Amino acid sequence: MSAVADDPQDAKVDMSTVRAQMFSASLAHTNCTAEGLNQEEAQRRLELFGRNKLESEEQNIFLQFLSFMWSPLSWVMEAAALVTIVPSNGQGTPPDWPDFVGIVLLLFINSAIGFYEERNTGNAFKALMDSLAPKAKVRRDGQWSEIESSILVPGDMVSFKIGDIVPADCRLTEAINVSLDQTALTGESLPQSKKTGDQCFSGSTCKQGEAEGVVISTGPNTFFDRAASLGGQDDDTTGHLQKVLAQFGSFCLVTMDVFVIAEMFVLYRDGLDNILVLLIGGITIAMPTVLSITLAVGAQQLAKYKAIDTRITAIEELAGVTILCSDKTGTLTTNKLTIDRNTIQTYSPFSTEDVILLSAYALRVENQDAIDTSVVQALGDTARARAGIKLLDFKPFNPVDKRTEITYREESTGKLKRVTKGMTGIIIELCTRNKTKELEERLEKDVEDFAIRGLRDCALSTS
Repeated sequence: MSAVADDPQDAKVDMSTVRAQMFSASLAHTNCTAEGLNQEEAQRRLELFGRNKLESEEQNIFLQFLSFMWSPLSWVMEAAALVTIVPSNGQGTPPDWPDFVGIVLLLFINSAIGFYEERNTGNAFKALMDSLAPKAKVRRDGQWSEIESSILVPGDMVSFKIGDIVPADCRLTEAINVSLDQTALTGESLPQSKKTGDQCFSGSTCKQGEAEGVVISTGPNTFFDRAASLGGQDDDTTGHLQKVLAQFGSFCLVTMDVFVIAEMFVLYRDGLDNILVLLIGGITIAMPTVLSITLAVGAQQLAKYKAIDTRITAIEELAGVTILCSDKTGTLTTNKLTIDRNTIQTYSPFSTEDVILLSAYALRVENQDAIDTSVVQALGDTARARAGIKLLDFKPFNPVDKRTEITYREESTGKLKRVTKGMTGIIIELCTRNKTKELEERLEKDVEDFAIRGLRDCALSTS
């Protein structure tokens, strides 16, 4: 009997309340097996529970356009337009239609430019986010594959490793030295250790180890979505520049009101012309247009460097930044690791091909990270990574040891061997035989040369 609700109204039930501590209990609750869901069942649950993504409200285009006409500067222009046709229609004088049309046209031009540029930046941002949609490694029909995390459903078997973001709320079925950073969700500043049976929240970052788990909550049922909903109750998205313009416009509006009232007490017909002069000349009507065009040019310049801003006023806010804290290497890369055979250095009787093959031994065949993928690509044939050896033990990379390690037995000779791969400083400290001062100096020089050329180094040792 399926544990998944058949009524769409039950889709909002938080499955994480189930008391599941171990692997079998988690699988039984979500009505799946260790082989994962099949495609038909996954599609059925996707229709039932919906997509695994934050719900966002689309802004009405018409209201977005009208918002550019709702500011103190726009109010002055609207008041001037009314003065040309309402009070002017007195003493046998017809409305001043040319001035009315000119003012309204200028108002629409100001609003249209701001609306167009903000709409363009919003569309560019949406396109960028769609192209950067997070991926998840999932097991379906007994095969591991990478899919968009938005189509995950309760019952899916997922895996993640160091550096990955947990794609959905899940219960761990296998955990190897796992610690998760949940600062954005719970406020805990230190990574939290997780073991088999523990629950992981969507949006957490894996800081150490590798894990597999079964998805128990997706979309609006996740802890992350509930936290985001609470944080999103503040709808104030007014930028600093907009606040400054509003204050300036309010000051001009109040100042001109004083003169307008004084004019009305002294003269009426002649005063109307003076009122229009005050409204049109007393405030920089073209200021919104000039600012919109200036910021739009800045947005286009940033777009050339693949920088997308959601609001054009954000450019002014960025210009006011004095200190920018970021976690970057400071180098421009293609975000793709490759192994350059010409740079491989050996310090013992091993060839370049031997180094690549031994590096392939010290990686996981499944759920590979970027370094493992580059090693496999250099090897050429994935099957060679385990050919002729019997795996006895494997230790994945973690930020404490900063290395991976494999213990295996050669099938041809029966010899027990060990290979470790990781940070150069760590690996050289593990070496106890055939290590000389001259060899260490040569190694340090090679590492410095790699750094100058913008290359990353990785060391390998065997015993």
